[in-house]
Amino acid sequence: MRGAVIHAPGDVRFENLDDPKIINPTDAVIRTVATCVCGSDLWPYRGAEPIGDPHPMGHEYVGIVEEVGSEVANVRPGQFVVGSFATSDNTCVNCRNGWQSSCLHREFMSTCQADYVRIPNAHGTLVATDEHPDAELVPGLLAVSDVMGTGWYAALAAEVKPGSTAVVVGDGAVGLCGVIAAKELGAERIIAMSRHESRQKLALEFGATDVVSERGEEGVARVKELTNGIGADSVLECVGTAESMRQALHSTRPGGNVGFVGVPHEVALDGQELFFSHVGLRGGPAPVRRYLPDLIDRVLTGRINPGKVFDLTLPLDQVAEGYKAMDERRAIKALLKP
Repeated sequence: MRGAVIHAPGDVRFENLDDPKIINPTDAVIRTVATCVCGSDLWPYRGAEPIGDPHPMGHEYVGIVEEVGSEVANVRPGQFVVGSFATSDNTCVNCRNGWQSSCLHREFMSTCQADYVRIPNAHGTLVATDEHPDAELVPGLLAVSDVMGTGWYAALAAEVKPGSTAVVVGDGAVGLCGVIAAKELGAERIIAMSRHESRQKLALEFGATDVVSERGEEGVARVKELTNGIGADSVLECVGTAESMRQALHSTRPGGNVGFVGVPHEVALDGQELFFSHVGLRGGPAPVRRYLPDLIDRVLTGRINPGKVFDLTLPLDQVAEGYKAMDERRAIKALLKP
């Protein structure tokens, strides 16, 4: 088969790879219908994370089941499936508590920008749709496998409630999906922090009521101005930098909550400041599997359309251009079709 391999910062190649095979009885192999480039893929692409030896890339996927292991009973060959970037058996104590991304048998997906993918823990990770979805619904279902599920978790972690005010820090795909989530969870006011016109327009389409283009303490001051000097009830931190975390914490009212889902890079918290702020903080890899049935239904029924975050569609063999376009902010998110 063919797939994306990263060799060095800025160097992603489309190469011949070994076909995936069933290794464990809980595995499945799927034929990819759509995959994509994630904002978190840009960390190694930009040299902000070590790469080591060349290795495959990609952790978002929808596809058709080709083969299943002997212990996989919930999906069968021929079905269209959606999965999570973190695999889970969905039966261990952490999974039963709703934290599938901390499954005791968790594996993070990392080979999905390819024609075929082996899915570990397929019996607890994959969710099949009743029938093959129409082509126009595929981008939304692909978004559910990570960015929509992660934006949903950010909103829940920030405890967005009906009638509340929410701030979304970050205008990438996760942040934009966080706007959708805040709207669905009943936020009355949603402040999107963005400096890019195309992303601002999409945030407003998704339900944002205000846009703040300032960053850092200027951005915080603008949020305070919009919230009677107090700050927001809930803040979704969807970037992962020290600046974005400071901005999120300082934009939150005493007693409010920050949900942080941007993978942290050089983020350090001041314990004294956090202690006296009375701000709650929760984050981590989103337990996407917990939300899959609900979010899949919202996409299939047309209630949400997170697939709009894909503003560039390319053949899979042009994956390198997808990385380049996102790195240069010419695209929010690149969808790849095998």
